[in-house]
Amino acid sequence: MTQKSLALVSGANGHLGNNLVRFLIKKGIPVRATVRNIKNKAPFAGLDCEVVQADITDKASFVRALQGVETFYAVGASFKLWAKDPKKEIYDVNIQGTRNTIEAAAEAGVKRIVYVSSIAALNYTTLPTKESYGYNTDRRDMYYNSKNDGEILAFSLAKELGIELVSIMPAAMIGSEAFLPLNVSYGILKLILNKEIPVDTRIALNWIDVKDVAEGCYLAAIKGRDGERYILANEQCMTITDTSLLASKLYPELKLKVPGAVPKPLLFAIAGLMELISKLSGKAPLLTRKDIAMFSGLQQNFDISKARTELGFNPKTPELAVEEALVYLIENKQLLGK
Repeated sequence: MTQKSLALVSGANGHLGNNLVRFLIKKGIPVRATVRNIKNKAPFAGLDCEVVQADITDKASFVRALQGVETFYAVGASFKLWAKDPKKEIYDVNIQGTRNTIEAAAEAGVKRIVYVSSIAALNYTTLPTKESYGYNTDRRDMYYNSKNDGEILAFSLAKELGIELVSIMPAAMIGSEAFLPLNVSYGILKLILNKEIPVDTRIALNWIDVKDVAEGCYLAAIKGRDGERYILANEQCMTITDTSLLASKLYPELKLKVPGAVPKPLLFAIAGLMELISKLSGKAPLLTRKDIAMFSGLQQNFDISKARTELGFNPKTPELAVEEALVYLIENKQLLGK
C-alpha cells in the first residue's frame, strides 16, 4: 500500500502528533492537522499543512475534519498520569474519544486508521513482553486502564464498522521538535537537567526517539496488518538513575545530581508528602505512592521482532535517543523553564 492521499493527524500540536505531521509532509503526503485550540499556531509555523479545530470529546467536529481523508492517525488523547479526578479527566476522555473518532472516521468514509495505543496496554508478567501476551492486568492507574480498554474498544468498533485499524504501542517518547508543556516522558529529562530528581526511585523507562515512532506510524499505515498491534519501543529499558548518570557523563560541566538510593518505606513517605502538597497547590506531584507501587523495579523490556520484521521498524538505541534529546533541550532553553 502506498499513501499519497489526504492524511489526518489528531492531537497535532502534541509531541508525537507534531513530529508525525512533519514526517508526513517530508514524504509528500497532504496533511490535515487537528487541534483543540485553533489559536495554538506555534507548532505549525512554516509547515505546509491544513490546521482545523476538532476535539475528541466532540464527535461532530471529527466527522467534519475527516471528510476526504484516506488515512487517519488517531494520536490525540489525554496523556497524563495524574489528575484531580482521574476517571473523568483521563479515562472517560480517552474512552469516549476513541469511540467518537472511530465512529466519525467510519461515517466520513476513512479507509484506514493507525490507532496510537501505548506500551501501557501490554502484559508485563513475562519479559521481554510481546504483543501476543495480551493486555495489562494491573488496573491501578486510570491512564493505563484507558489505553488498555481504549485499544480493545478500537479494534471492536473498527471490526463492527468495517474499517481497517492497526494499533501501535509507543514507549517513552523523547527528542526532536517539542513545545511546552512537555509530555510526561520528556519532562523527566527536563527534571534531570534542572536537578529536580531527589532520590533513586528504581523506576525504569523504555526510551524511544519520537521521530522513530513517527516513522513507525507511517510504516504501520502502509505495511501494518489490519487488526494487529505493534510495539514501537527499544528492547531494553533504562532506570531514571542510569539516565541521570548518562547525562552527568555527557555534561560534566553542569554538575548534575545522580539521585541516591533510599529504603522503599522512605520512598513511600516522600511520595505521600508530595501528594499532600499537590492537593494544596493543585499541581501534579513529582511522585505518587501509586507510581512507587506500580513502577519501582518494573522492567519495561520488549520483544520488538514483530515491528522489525513486518514494518521495517529500526529505532536508534535508548542511549542515543537520550543523548539527542538532551542536546535538543539544552539548545532550546525555554523548554527548561530558564
